[in-house]
Amino acid sequence: MSLFQITDLAGLHHHLEAAMQLEHATIPPYLTALYSIRPGSNTEAFDIIRAVAVEEMLHLTLVANLLNAVGGTPDLTTAGFVATYPAMLPDGEEDFAVDCQKFSPEAIETFLRIERPADLNHRQQGGKTVTRQKVAGAVTAGHTGAATEEHFFSIGEFYKAIEDGLDRLYADIGDALFSGDPARQIGPEYYYSGGGGLIEVTDMASAKAALDLIAEQGEGVTDTIFDEDGEIAHYYRFQQLVLGRYYQQGDARDAPTGGPVPVDWSAVYPIKTNARLDDFPMGSDLRNAAESFNRTYATFLDRLTRAFRGAPEQFIPAVGDMFHIKELFYRIMRQPIGDASDLHGAPTFEIDRSTEKTA
Repeated sequence: MSLFQITDLAGLHHHLEAAMQLEHATIPPYLTALYSIRPGSNTEAFDIIRAVAVEEMLHLTLVANLLNAVGGTPDLTTAGFVATYPAMLPDGEEDFAVDCQKFSPEAIETFLRIERPADLNHRQQGGKTVTRQKVAGAVTAGHTGAATEEHFFSIGEFYKAIEDGLDRLYADIGDALFSGDPARQIGPEYYYSGGGGLIEVTDMASAKAALDLIAEQGEGVTDTIFDEDGEIAHYYRFQQLVLGRYYQQGDARDAPTGGPVPVDWSAVYPIKTNARLDDFPMGSDLRNAAESFNRTYATFLDRLTRAFRGAPEQFIPAVGDMFHIKELFYRIMRQPIGDASDLHGAPTFEIDRSTEKTA
């Protein structure tokens, strides 16, 4: 039996908790690149990145619904939930770091690696997992041992391991697997954006539908650029920024034939990559704004946690919070740090540090 198989409910809960952390870990880099774009420029790129960020919120919520359905308890406020950047995600045959950095070719290349499709032959052969020693900055993954982590070639394969675990446990205990309180489900009436609706998870069919939606929107696991609803997978959305054209129906992979996607890589704030509070002078407006951002983001995560724990009315304002903080992004990114680098500030996402001060 593989060391990586989910064989009990605790293992399933752990993988789903890791999946929530994984989905969230993409949001700070996406938002940082998004708001580093100077207002009024790169409108096509802005729309693409924003749409993906909204769908990552959808994926996070689908995983929370699944965790609730199988009797788990979502918690986005626990210490260490927010990654420290540069961060290692729980996928990749070769480790790669994810940075919070400005909109740039390097940022989009990282986003493509996050959302990359698994090779079809690779998937048909059962995929591949890799066990490595834990390293600083690694986002929690499978935890096959006290000092090791489980890695997958793609996020899609990570979710395939979860689906296999569901199948295994369902074969053992049947419908008793879905023992969670249905009142904790976030339904489609709470999701205000397009690109696929929320699925309430109450049984095996809805659980698999939720996992399929996550995988299809991310990497396009059906070997197509568009899903059955005509939505383009995240990987190919980002690829349009590199290739300079939109995909349209009938296009082959790597060969979009739609209209042009103009990109001006220079029309961005020159922010510091993976900025930290200690980069900003104590008592400065920049430092104060960065600390305010961290407190506001902690409130956003707390509101989401309450929504996932039986107060779904908190969900819509929580999603709104994710974009209301754009004014803090701009307030920080418009200001030079004031050192010899000529770099500007950026949110630091040091949430644990913020909550320690307010505890």
